[in-house]
Amino acid sequence: MSATRSADVRTAIERCRVEDATPVSLDADAIPTARADLMDLKRELDADDLVAARVVVDACFGEDCSFATQDEADRVREYVRTAAFLGASTVTVEFDSVGDESKVRPALAAVAERAHREGVTLDLDGPITLD
Repeated sequence: MSATRSADVRTAIERCRVEDATPVSLDADAIPTARADLMDLKRELDADDLVAARVVVDACFGEDCSFATQDEADRVREYVRTAAFLGASTVTVEFDSVGDESKVRPALAAVAERAHREGVTLDLDGPITLD
């Protein structure tokens, strides 16, 4: 048991201070995924007074194939990890079609769970939602 008192969420929000940094959206295809390269990107953003707010992933779930769906979900999951490392609060997944909703929905639900554990919001911009 810890003797240290933990601040609550409301206290943290009330004590926010405005910083002079510009929030930006990053296209996933332009982001390196190697840890060393991500550290360099983070330093460059900071040097330019930019803050990663969102990572936008262009995804494809049009195939009616469990393996293709899982591969794409794994790729999106990697960008969730990347967003968390960069401090971005949201990953937006953009996709136009769904080959088989019964395969895509649980795959995206698993990615959303991972995002939740990483402290990132998963935002879907496509023909299905997770509601």
